[in-house]
Amino acid sequence: MFKGIYNGKQCHVLDIATVLSRAWTAGVDRIIVTGGSLEESKEALTIAETDARLFCTVGVHPTRCKEFEESGDPDKHFQALLSLAKEGIEKGKVVAIGECGLDYDRLQFCPAEIQKKYFEKQFELAHATKLPMFLHMRAAAPDFCEIVERNRSRFSAGVAHSFTGSAEDRDKLLSISNMYIGVNGCSLKTTENLDVVRSIPIERMMIETDSPYCGIKNTSAGIKFVKSTWPSKKKEKYDQECIVKDRNEPCLVRQVLEVVAGCKGISEIGQLSRTLYHNTCRVFFPQDLDSAADSLLAGHDPQ
Repeated sequence: MFKGIYNGKQCHVLDIATVLSRAWTAGVDRIIVTGGSLEESKEALTIAETDARLFCTVGVHPTRCKEFEESGDPDKHFQALLSLAKEGIEKGKVVAIGECGLDYDRLQFCPAEIQKKYFEKQFELAHATKLPMFLHMRAAAPDFCEIVERNRSRFSAGVAHSFTGSAEDRDKLLSISNMYIGVNGCSLKTTENLDVVRSIPIERMMIETDSPYCGIKNTSAGIKFVKSTWPSKKKEKYDQECIVKDRNEPCLVRQVLEVVAGCKGISEIGQLSRTLYHNTCRVFFPQDLDSAADSLLAGHDPQ
């Protein structure tokens, strides 16, 4: 069995029960459902409350940051996020602030200045709740790293997820203490991507699916390292026993593990998965790091 997935993004999956059942059967222990707006964060918390193995984040994605000002009262909108986060913490469900950050690839949704303003604002959420941050960085490494460094004292730890940047971007992130880099199918598309991932220290890495997006495609450079497969069918021929073709699912996190191991030349995949899982616990589930995590790992070794 493999554990270590931290980003489920199942809010958009209609057949959620089937997807989750497949994940649990595949050995996934926990899933974090990602919030990308106030309303989506509310939905994420509602979903997380349906299963003891589900958790969630609260925050606003960079492409949605206009919602602060469009609400008519940015401060009230911020307070609503803070109240939701505190409610979720009390329920034992909210484990991070996010998804927040900067995305300069999609400025048509939100201008850079508004993104920067409300990215920085959300560090106040992390500071007030003592939660780590689930971060998004796309084509914005200089501004992103500058803002993170300026607010370094206001959050405990963070992960820049779905990383697709350059070697220079990677090194900028690694220079920030207690910052991890999250890898998924989008991080493994090209030979250049694999070269960048190869030099991310395992102790500073997490793996994810970002489902239902960012799966490993047949055209991906990393596909040569994939060993695990699941039956799939087109959505027009939906079958509960099969994955919907071209839709990523949490159970497919095993494939990300296999590509990371392959491109790094690691043959002991079990030890790799343990390290990545402990990285995830260290940030999002620190209460389990010493006892529960070791117990889980001892009882369910990766296959």
